[in-house]
Amino acid sequence: MRACIEAGPEAAETGYNEHAMRTFRAATLNIWSRFGPWEERLGAIREGLRTLAPDVVGLQEVLRFPGFDQAELVSTGLGYEIAWGRASENHGFPTGNAILSRWRILRSEVIPLPHGGSDEDRSLLYAEIDAPFGRLPFFCTHLNWKFSHGHIRCLQVKTITDAVMRLAPIDGAFPPVVVGDFNAEPESDEMRYMRGLTGLGGPYVYFADAFHVAGDGSAGTTFSKKNPFAEPIREPERRIDYVFVRGPDDAQRGEPTEARVCFDEPFDGVFPSDHFGVIATITAGR
Repeated sequence: MRACIEAGPEAAETGYNEHAMRTFRAATLNIWSRFGPWEERLGAIREGLRTLAPDVVGLQEVLRFPGFDQAELVSTGLGYEIAWGRASENHGFPTGNAILSRWRILRSEVIPLPHGGSDEDRSLLYAEIDAPFGRLPFFCTHLNWKFSHGHIRCLQVKTITDAVMRLAPIDGAFPPVVVGDFNAEPESDEMRYMRGLTGLGGPYVYFADAFHVAGDGSAGTTFSKKNPFAEPIREPERRIDYVFVRGPDDAQRGEPTEARVCFDEPFDGVFPSDHFGVIATITAGR
């Protein structure tokens, strides 16, 4: 697998840059539950995490039931702490979101998201992380998937931003990071709301879309026909996976300085998932 951000040995050991402006790396990946050649995909996911060395990772479609814990399997040997939150059932098995952190997870909370009359159950997972630069509020989510469910995703992003404001108020808190599979393109109403371009009939919010702010200028496609696991579905290529951060603040914390698509190449001939991921470098202050 091609590394999408080079990380030197010192950065991997410390988890952030000790120089003029400290940084940390946040990533997201929908791991596609246990579909496809799971054992081979597991090796590819682990190799991607080992190579990229993100400090905090949000995972979606993560199964957990007695005798089987995908978050634990993914993080084996990589030194991450884990928080997991249930969202729904996948073919009768509990599935949800997971947060992997290089640093200690102090507490976590699961916030149900509105289903808008659909048959999908979704949630937001929150973890308070004891990072070297302060308490990091980190959120991971996965929104309704159908193209026609934009109105439901609008309800869901409003619930997300309300929860973020409650758990990480602007005064004093480190800028919260929100990652996940939003199943919506950047110009959709729900993503324009996250980016401060519409209030959806109410107050505006603002979260920096890390790839939009600090990406390489490409489309940043994360659901692509290039991926043999996604190609048979024949859906349009688009960017639907995001790293958001409510920053920078007055102390220059929470500015995305680099963002790239990752998990976008095969390892030993196998792609990690039907999605590609996103990894971003974010400032943590001086």
